[in-house]
Amino acid sequence: MEQGFALFETPIGLCGLAWGPQGLVGAQLPEAAPGAAWARLRRRYPDAAEAAPPPSVQRAIERINDLLAGGRDDLTDIALDFSIVAPFNRRVYEIARAIPPGETSTYGQIAKAMGEPGAARAIGKALGENPWPIIVPCHRVLGADGKPGGFSAPGGVETKARMLTIERAKTSAIPTLFDMDFSVAPARR
Repeated sequence: MEQGFALFETPIGLCGLAWGPQGLVGAQLPEAAPGAAWARLRRRYPDAAEAAPPPSVQRAIERINDLLAGGRDDLTDIALDFSIVAPFNRRVYEIARAIPPGETSTYGQIAKAMGEPGAARAIGKALGENPWPIIVPCHRVLGADGKPGGFSAPGGVETKARMLTIERAKTSAIPTLFDMDFSVAPARR
């Protein structure tokens, strides 16, 4: 599989994927300005040519679209080229990748899972460098107080909140309308 990239429409806007012989090397969330997503992919992957996605990448696109339409696919088996990231970041991404759709974790919980309980800031930095947003679901990682924390992808925290809303994620212990059982019918006796 040659190095390439493709843009594709999703329920949240125009996204992109870049691939190489070992799997995906990048994912792109929507940009605010038209043409900006294409330009960013060209800058990030200057050796990649815009091309029709190979079958494995096309399946990834379909699965990403399903997830962004409210599906529950965790995308954990999509091949990523981990040779492009530092070993610490890879460990962070592997743990983050295990967070199912609709659930969240914290930077501190990931640090603890790595056996490095004081590394929450380093976890945040690694997630800020995540080359595969959506596939490595950095949007599912929150601050200890349940606040969204940072989100370096285009659209920032608003994009993070939008993706968590699509997944119907519980971001705090406070009940939401999704958690409550409303009934206007009288109780049966």
